[in-house]
Amino acid sequence: MEIKQISQFPRAAIEQLLAAIPFYKTVKQEDMWQFEVLLQHSRVVSFVPGEVVLSCGESDSWLYFLLKGQLAVYVGGDIRRCEAVNYITPGEVFGDLAMLVGSQRTATVVADSNCRQVLAFATDFTVFGALEDFRVINLRTKLSYYRNTVHNLRWKLEVYRTKYPDFGLANHHHRVKLYSGKRDTREELISLHTQAVELANLLVAWNRQFGSLSLAQGGAPNPHLIAAMQ
Repeated sequence: MEIKQISQFPRAAIEQLLAAIPFYKTVKQEDMWQFEVLLQHSRVVSFVPGEVVLSCGESDSWLYFLLKGQLAVYVGGDIRRCEAVNYITPGEVFGDLAMLVGSQRTATVVADSNCRQVLAFATDFTVFGALEDFRVINLRTKLSYYRNTVHNLRWKLEVYRTKYPDFGLANHHHRVKLYSGKRDTREELISLHTQAVELANLLVAWNRQFGSLSLAQGGAPNPHLIAAMQ
């Protein structure tokens, strides 16, 4: 792993890299001051093929966005004997589940051995502060983050549902209530955060079942375990 501070890159290069990340692209368009604040709490991290990026069970406050390459996600025991349950591609966020559910990392993420380089943009999530504390990160920026997060989590869960429609958790994300009130308000932020936490918990449950039921290998889910999850 090689860590570089934002100041080590030409400004144009950083802006070009972040143009592919929806959250940062939105913040830059809406509030340049907030964009600068996030940059001050961020860094660029590169990994060699096969290197462990995040380890299951560890704790930290870093939120990652993949810029280049591909990552493999493993759940369960020895990753040398496991199949990847998912892959992360450029533009996707990772490392967010543990922070949303208030736990240690729930999976091991590895730089794909087929990639020449894996490059990620990392932001220290502690800069966000408490949900309704807007002294550093304002309401608008937090809304952008959580809108993006909810969208990504619903998309990932829909991918799982499509692939395993008969699995016990397949439609649970449809039960997570959408927000229908006035936009750009504290109420919307609270709703988005609630949705994000509920969806993250569902995704963690899916991932744990992937690890134990070998769904990624095409194995049939154990009906007794499925019933227990419903």
